[in-house]
Amino acid sequence: MTLFRIAALSASLALAACAQAPVQTESTPPVTAAKPLPKVVAQKPAPTPAPTPAPAPRVAPLPNIELSEAILFKLTLAEIALQRSQPHVAVPAFLEAARETRDPRLARRATEVAWSARFMPAALDAATLWLQLDPDSARARQTVIALLVNQSRLDDALPHLQKWLAAEPDRVGENFLQLSSLVASHQDKLAILRLMHTLAAPYPAVPEASLAVAQAAGNADDQNTAVAATRRALELRPGWELAALFQARALQRGSADQAIVFLEGFLKGNPGARDARLSLARLLVSARRYPEARKQFEILVGEAPNNPEIAMAVATLSLQAKDYAAAELQLRRALEINPKEPDVVRLYLGQVNEELKRDDQALKWYSSVAPGSEHFIAAQARYAGVLARQGRMAEARKYLQDIAAGDTRQRLQLTLAEASLLREAHAYQEAFEFLGAAVAKTPDEPDLLYDYAMAAEKVGRIDVLEANLRRVIAMRPTNAHAYNALGYSLADRNERLAEAYVLIETAHKLAPEDSYILDSLGWVLFRQGRHQEALGHLQRAHEARPDAEISAHLGEVLWALGRQAEAQNIWAEALRGQPKNEVLQSTIKRLAPAILQSAQ
Repeated sequence: MTLFRIAALSASLALAACAQAPVQTESTPPVTAAKPLPKVVAQKPAPTPAPTPAPAPRVAPLPNIELSEAILFKLTLAEIALQRSQPHVAVPAFLEAARETRDPRLARRATEVAWSARFMPAALDAATLWLQLDPDSARARQTVIALLVNQSRLDDALPHLQKWLAAEPDRVGENFLQLSSLVASHQDKLAILRLMHTLAAPYPAVPEASLAVAQAAGNADDQNTAVAATRRALELRPGWELAALFQARALQRGSADQAIVFLEGFLKGNPGARDARLSLARLLVSARRYPEARKQFEILVGEAPNNPEIAMAVATLSLQAKDYAAAELQLRRALEINPKEPDVVRLYLGQVNEELKRDDQALKWYSSVAPGSEHFIAAQARYAGVLARQGRMAEARKYLQDIAAGDTRQRLQLTLAEASLLREAHAYQEAFEFLGAAVAKTPDEPDLLYDYAMAAEKVGRIDVLEANLRRVIAMRPTNAHAYNALGYSLADRNERLAEAYVLIETAHKLAPEDSYILDSLGWVLFRQGRHQEALGHLQRAHEARPDAEISAHLGEVLWALGRQAEAQNIWAEALRGQPKNEVLQSTIKRLAPAILQSAQ
């Protein structure tokens, strides 16, 4: 057989990969749109500078090795296996060929194939070899880092991260921001915070390094460190909106008022910071300071009258503030100026008209949502909800049943929507039986099992609730709401409180900002007699979402702490917004029935 350099063979076999994605050297700049030429002004010609030669693309070191029949066989086997969707054969063949030839391109190919197939240990082996063969490759090092972090090997990732940051001093800030995204989903938040502290220490003058520490601290619930690190980032780069937004979020965890004061001060010096102004408006709405929020809406719309995203943001906040006239105005404006998702606007316009008791208009907007839209099923569920509220339950259910579902997922959504109609009509037994029949037909659908569990709770079938929630947890171990629902059901019945706490704490770790989970955490602590600890969690939940049930729980904790006047104020305000909430009604009737009498 004729002998060739392995480089020639690698190039020919790479054609299959080239058909899927463009080849680009690591030094190739991204393609950008051409800018318009500036207007030419006559002036004296400047001396022509000597041309600067373009830097040559970095070429990985290639081995000088002859092709053997054994190597050719492995490479051919790997490519054929890929064409036949057999990555378990292709990956080891590519990896063996890379080890034998010491060709970094084959190591990279093995890495890409293993990563695509989710063979993470093999991908790490291949990427490590790729970096050994081409130690100056930033892409190889970044891949090794990502795989080590993915496998929770932070100590092994640390030296690679340090070399990566040191190797690109002109991009160190950008790389810190990229690093924050890379580690955001890592489960051990304290370990990530320690890692960030170590990495940021050599870069005290880089604001992105301080922000990366702040983000890691926030994720680890270390609010003092988060606030201090973000303040340092703003000192290094005054007016940096990204840091300001994070500072506001960090402050909000302790006090929404502090976050509002901070953003107001920031906007005085940076009036054009649109995202910061939106954040301030959201906080003001959550604090029910509606006149102040409306001023921020007016500024935002005045600065960008033809921006559909601003119109949508203002409309959403207006809906939250129950300013339906303002919401409708901004939604119609958004629809006129070509929003990215017009069906979302139509869905919201239907909701606004529902709130304004204009059912005919609401039905018109819901029916205008396109059948192919991802919001179609939600709109049809709302349409049926209007019919049910008008006393036309049979018609509403038939309406949902007659919709031609595009796939099994849509059919599931329609089933859940029909069950929701029954629950809202307090037909709890019928909802339980309806969902039970659906589960019998589709026993392995977690969303269906979850709704069936919630229906079981309403009819006192706690055995069904617990069995189905445990199935959901087994099928989706990161489903925070399943842990929360099971833990809350135990806490609310004042049973197995230690187990309830573990379940709710697990949910809290998975979704630390979820208001309902914070409420559950406060409630189980209250049941355990830890009233002061419970109060903090319930106050945070109430600030973020003044829901009637959260108000009921917060008021009861305040009542137990001897702060009856505060409890009564919270209950009275909740009654004005949700007078028929069963938990709120039951709590007040038990502790302060006079409030109900005065509200009637």
